[in-house]
Parts: sequence; C-alpha cells; structure tokens
Amino acid sequence: VQLQASGGGLVQAGESLRLSCAASGFMFRIYRMNWYRQAPGKQRELVASFPGVGLPTYADPVKGRFTISRDNTNNRVHLQMNSLEPEDTAVYYCNAEGPSRNYWGQGTQVTVSS
Repeated sequence: VQLQASGGGLVQAGESLRLSCAASGFMFRIYRMNWYRQAPGKQRELVASFPGVGLPTYADPVKGRFTISRDNTNNRVHLQMNSLEPEDTAVYYCNAEGPSRNYWGQGTQVTVSS
C-alpha cells in the first residue's frame, strides 16, 4: 500500500495550492479518502473527507476555501486550497479509511506567510 502526497510548498496569504495523493495497493474506490493536517504543537485534524459513495465534507475552518476531489480511474485524491491563510500552515496528510484498514501517506508541508 502506498499513499504518495505532493504539491505542498511556501505561498503567501491569499494564494492557492493543489495537493495530490497517488494511491496504490488497495481497492481505492471503496475507501473514504481524507486529508488531515497537523500544525506544530497541535493535534492532527481532519480537513476534508470524500467517501467512496456520497458527498464530500469539510471542517468548518476550510469550508468555502478548500475543495476535495477524487479520481477513481487513476486512484488519486486532490485538495484544492484557495485563499490560504497563515493558520493553514501545517503538514498535510493523505489518509485512506476502509473496512478494518486505515492507511497514511508521508505528509506534505504547506507554509503560508502573512
């Protein structure tokens, strides 16, 4: 199983980034795909979630700014992040949540300067 996250970087407040996660080794289409983030000194928190069937959901701080999407043909999940704020600075992790299984990627750093 692999979850390879990419797309992080350093941006200024108000700019955008698009994170991608390439998945392999499991039945991607039936898994709930999540993006979490962890800021220094804080607990990891769920940012956005896209179930295998159904609609995506978002944490309140990112509603209206972030959009999660999934590509079941190419086993990828994306996180489009617009209007970034310094408070969005964190390591972002791709997560696959399935029946009796939970997989994590290695994380990608997002830094937003004010």
